[in-house]
Amino acid sequence: MKIMHTGDWHIGKIVNQRHMTSDQEYILDALVAMMEVEKPDVLVVTGDIYDRAIPPVEAVELLDKVLSKILLELHIPVIMIAGNHDSPDRLGFGSQLLRDKGLHIAGRLSPDIRKVVLMDEYGPVNFHLIPYASPAVIREVLSCSEVCDHDTGMQAIMRSIREKWNADERNIAVTHGFIRGTGELELSESEKPLSVTLAVGGTDYVDIKHFDGFTYTALGHLHGPQQAGSERVRYAGSLLKYSFSEAKQQKSVTLVQIGKDGEVVIECKTLLPLRDMRRLKGSLKALLDPAVYQDTNTEDYLHVTLTDEGELIEPMSKLRAVYPNVLSLEIESKERQVSESKTAAGQGYKHKSKLALFSDFYTDMTGQDFSQEKAAIVAQTIGIAETEDRGA
Repeated sequence: MKIMHTGDWHIGKIVNQRHMTSDQEYILDALVAMMEVEKPDVLVVTGDIYDRAIPPVEAVELLDKVLSKILLELHIPVIMIAGNHDSPDRLGFGSQLLRDKGLHIAGRLSPDIRKVVLMDEYGPVNFHLIPYASPAVIREVLSCSEVCDHDTGMQAIMRSIREKWNADERNIAVTHGFIRGTGELELSESEKPLSVTLAVGGTDYVDIKHFDGFTYTALGHLHGPQQAGSERVRYAGSLLKYSFSEAKQQKSVTLVQIGKDGEVVIECKTLLPLRDMRRLKGSLKALLDPAVYQDTNTEDYLHVTLTDEGELIEPMSKLRAVYPNVLSLEIESKERQVSESKTAAGQGYKHKSKLALFSDFYTDMTGQDFSQEKAAIVAQTIGIAETEDRGA
């Protein structure tokens, strides 16, 4: 069986006040074109279909257009799960009606973990759909009081699956979260913690051992394509770059060939965007020199770092005359670097979580350590604010 694994579409995403819908439509059209060539037996989309729990109308229309092409014109079945950005009920609405057309959506976790069975020339391939769910939801749905974090939650889910599965058949897990084996995961600024307790106790991480025995595990949540400790446990990554921390990532779609006895062959196929997301660094004069930009796509989304010393007059306007999609501008002067280095909070602040920044600020202002008790209170407050911001 040939599986096309993708995820983290984030339809409706806004980056630095720029709507990404036209870029998303372009890349999803490219995905459909790739499917026409590759002819996969199924498309698997591992969560964060939308960027918000209440997506804008144009995002819903774009998803409808893409799914219609795949299901009704290419006749390729689609398996989808909800991610932490999705509203389970909204994503799953109408899925029962469309099941006969080949659309299988698991929006909300259910007591009987959803299984989709597809056949190839060698027999059944079982897809076990595990949409994102908080530990509290898992605890309630599975009536399992021992669930206290994402790891114990996945343990309970896997116990439920293994009670009913045939381990001799080919089994595919489809899920969304932080799955960790040996080695470090490649993270980006785009991936919000599933819960702010990550910064307190690391409870967002799920151990790879829970997926032992699966032929392949299709993961969503991380935007960089990568394996999570095993070639059989993989993140496909997002189709587009959604922050400048992803600038060096090579976006792709993962093709997975499943053989008769569960052997796996993996290939990553690159997709080229309408506009790339890049970093530029140099003096204003140098960056405005045609020799620098004439062989590049000046329509790309850019984060520009200017190295000029002294005052600059309207640098953003001058840059946008050449590069219309400059999204952010940073002026890197020796004076500014000295100023930032005077406080602990100023060091590496762009790569710190909200909780870590508050902790640094508290310590700088009071001279006292930021206790676990205080961290838990602030983490809960941040979590509530972010949930309200997503419209959940």
